[in-house]
Amino acid sequence: MLRRRLAPILLLLAAAPAFAQQATYIPLISKGFQHQFWQAVKTGAEQAAKDYKIQVSFEGPESEAMIDKQIDMLAAALAKKPQAIGFAALDSQAAIPLLKKAQAAKIPVVAFDSGVDSPIPVTTASTDNRAAAALAADKLATLIGGEGEVAVVAHDQTSRTGIDRVEGFVNRMKSAYPKVKVVTVQYGGGDHLKSTELTKSILAGNPKLKGIFGANEGSAIGVVNAARETKRQIVIIGFDSGRQQKEAILKGAMAGAVTQNPVGIGYKTVEAAVKALKGEALPKTIDTGFYWYDKTNIADPKIAAMLYD
Repeated sequence: MLRRRLAPILLLLAAAPAFAQQATYIPLISKGFQHQFWQAVKTGAEQAAKDYKIQVSFEGPESEAMIDKQIDMLAAALAKKPQAIGFAALDSQAAIPLLKKAQAAKIPVVAFDSGVDSPIPVTTASTDNRAAAALAADKLATLIGGEGEVAVVAHDQTSRTGIDRVEGFVNRMKSAYPKVKVVTVQYGGGDHLKSTELTKSILAGNPKLKGIFGANEGSAIGVVNAARETKRQIVIIGFDSGRQQKEAILKGAMAGAVTQNPVGIGYKTVEAAVKALKGEALPKTIDTGFYWYDKTNIADPKIAAMLYD
């Protein structure tokens, strides 16, 4: 008799774990964890997960140079059979074979921050990096009087952000400021120590250099450190935010920077994945915006909301 009474309860208990696993789960694989930018993206993703009552995870390699490790993370995430996935590619082509597997398994892929050279992602939530870098070129050209030698220290040549920011900057200089010459573009992997050493070499080899564009957080900090250590007076334009960049701007070591909306990127990525699962139409890209900030507007509430520590 007791066994008969317990049978329905045992059936329910046995079914409970399977039911729990059906909760919507969306992993996000980012380009790294070394910059505060990614922590801000994570914050946005977690807020969206809370609002939409789903589960997310957020991870990335220790360094933005670790393409192979990111691919391993993507493979591990897909092996868990998530309902959808967010992916910020370190290499715009290396992940395509895995993304094809996701497509075959009917797992919607939302690209964020850095897209891939494939139509597989249902959308890409990111900054218009070419336009943002063009704005950085405008600011630098104006601050050096519209003529002279400048350089670029960027993070990589493989991600869409690295490619688009360099091209956006260089192309704007060529088209709008013929008297400004970009003498070199160097890549430091987004690592501030490597970017510091690269910048020292650039400064040593170009005594007439007037300015440098640091194309992401680590690159920009490396440029600031090198200028300080070599005691060179140059105009520095950065990209992204973070405590060290904000301090450099307030102290006058950096003229200003272009900030993205990292919290918005994280939020929109998760939101887009939820919409994809519901079968809602999505645009090819979701432009999350960018802003210029310097000493004059860094405390403006609209700008301050886009900055992070």
